[in-house]
Amino acid sequence: MKLLPVRHLWGVTEPYRTAFKKFHEQGYEAIEVSLLYSAEPKEKLISLIKELTMQWIPMIFTHGKTVAEQVQSFREQVEDVAIANPLLINAHSGRDAFSRSEASEFYRAALKIEKAVGIPIAHETHRSRTFFNPWITRDVLLEFPDLKLCCDYSHWVTVCERLLDEEDILRLCAERCLHVHARVGYEQGPQVPDPRAPEYQLYVDAHERWWDMIWDAQHKAGRAFSTLTPEFGPVPYLQTVPYTNQPLASQDEICLWQMQRQVARFALRP
Repeated sequence: MKLLPVRHLWGVTEPYRTAFKKFHEQGYEAIEVSLLYSAEPKEKLISLIKELTMQWIPMIFTHGKTVAEQVQSFREQVEDVAIANPLLINAHSGRDAFSRSEASEFYRAALKIEKAVGIPIAHETHRSRTFFNPWITRDVLLEFPDLKLCCDYSHWVTVCERLLDEEDILRLCAERCLHVHARVGYEQGPQVPDPRAPEYQLYVDAHERWWDMIWDAQHKAGRAFSTLTPEFGPVPYLQTVPYTNQPLASQDEICLWQMQRQVARFALRP
């Protein structure tokens, strides 16, 4: 199994042509981007990615208060990006306010849409979304065996206000994981100020154990590759010095450090 590093565009302000060339030279093999927040139209964005023989993972963000509104939003965005042949689709889907029955109704419809377009879809474990905590995620996964995840455990560490010890749920999620967002969270936030600092090594180690579980499950399932995005964000996700709004670290350096660290760790696997 191959590890395919992916670079997100959240916080990228330089021209995409320059940024993509830099990311490609750094070793990233794909770009993850939402068309809603892209600085370029879809056609030009895809053209720039293909120039460098890279792949792309679109992010979609469903909206609406009702299940019907969420499903319609999901359908429109999935159909819009599917025609550009993405590697997979990462969806911020559903609402944390959904009841258990509403969640079932939404994901039943989402799976039908996924089957119709023929593109794998990963639903992200994210605050404000249906999968904002481990327990609702477990329940929905058990109901729908074909449902897949983008695992971003940094959100769960914050929501649960502890490092996760739900081994059965983590193993279930590993078996369903299509894509990893390799950000490191802690009890008081979804992003430690700097994962390179020794005071956050405990959190780095914990997240890496969970990613190892995912890699083991993907390898066992015969996956050809595993995708990983070091999704550390810009200010205000990236903490700042009070009164100055100056970031405590470089977002680009942290993302690159995380990517290179996980590539090196993956290379040591049997």
